Amino acid sequence: MNFNGKEIKAKAEAYKDWTAKNLSDIIKVPAMSNKEKDRILFLKEMCEKAGFDEVRIDGLGNLLARVGSGPKKLVIDAHIDTVGIGDKSQWKKDPFSGDIEGGLVHGRGTSDQTGGAAAMITAGRILKEMNYSGEYAVWFAFTIIEEDCDGLCWKYLIHKEKFIPDVFVSTEPTSLRLYRGHRGRMEMEVHLKGKSCHGSAPERGISAAYKAARAALAMEALNDALQPDEDGFLGKGTVVVSKIDVHGPSQCAVPDQAMLYLDRRLTWGETKDLAIKQVKDACAAAGVPDAEVVMPSYTIPSWTGMDFGQELYFPTWKFPADHPVVKAGVAAHQAVFGAAPVVDKWTFSTNAVAVAGEHGIPSIGFGPGDENQAHAPNEITRVDDLWKAAAFYAALPYVLDGMKIGK
Repeated sequence: MNFNGKEIKAKAEAYKDWTAKNLSDIIKVPAMSNKEKDRILFLKEMCEKAGFDEVRIDGLGNLLARVGSGPKKLVIDAHIDTVGIGDKSQWKKDPFSGDIEGGLVHGRGTSDQTGGAAAMITAGRILKEMNYSGEYAVWFAFTIIEEDCDGLCWKYLIHKEKFIPDVFVSTEPTSLRLYRGHRGRMEMEVHLKGKSCHGSAPERGISAAYKAARAALAMEALNDALQPDEDGFLGKGTVVVSKIDVHGPSQCAVPDQAMLYLDRRLTWGETKDLAIKQVKDACAAAGVPDAEVVMPSYTIPSWTGMDFGQELYFPTWKFPADHPVVKAGVAAHQAVFGAAPVVDKWTFSTNAVAVAGEHGIPSIGFGPGDENQAHAPNEITRVDDLWKAAAFYAALPYVLDGMKIGK
């Protein structure tokens, strides 16, 4: 389907201030995981005013907005929940001010990642104005619970609503680079038992605290020993102890219970079974052979009250640089901006763990803002990133028309 990339760029740039104002307004409606109702309803109203062909909220509480009616589904996704603000004294501005100043939009979620959501609304408006009628129904997904459990929203959509994309785009921050993969991750608990006794005679007991200390140091050594993927694209996996909980009968007793919480990042070829075995083996080598290693599950209901959980395992994914969906992303960027994008990968994890990691659906990433702004105080995104991302999203379905995109 023929299109004019310069026309799309001009339209997106003309909406520069409108897009930034939309992001500012979104930031003013806080939305932590499982508490996204007000922001979802606000975004629904925004999409309706922008003239989308269909706007609906699914059973879990995600917002889906469509432009076009082709037989294939191009889904452009932004999670609209955020983490908390942390220590407010470290913020120079109100985290929910949405201030626009010096070419920046300020506030929690501007990069991670409601900047993507604001750009998506602009892209939808542009596609409507251009009367897009190609092979794709372009769905803009404003999804929930990602910060608590990345990919759960898409696990629900694919498994329960049978809403299956043909092509998927994550708008997580990429600094306007084109991303084609990232490491997976999983969470683990290491449970350790000791034997309590009075603290005045510790030799009578077995300290779970000392077991925990040996196990924690074993995780440090395991992290150093992990190897990168064969082609070096995603890099090495990692493991970190993110929490240690030790307790016993009293403060005057040898503790008899301990738990280590682990954040494990998985490179290409690493699986949950391999990662669990590595932790068990490392603990045994450190003198803690009785360590029990389990993978917890996420079970918190969504804002609609729906119970839909999953184990805390999020598969690795990547697509080769010559995959058609990656080439389509490069072509869209070239058509709009006159140059090929930098092609890279995320350090962190996204909703693509479910779409690409579990189901192998062709996926790429392109988003406004910077990855290092995620979860940081004084979070910002650039106003110019917003309209440029919108232009890319509006151009992509035109490029995809007529292309054969397979897994």
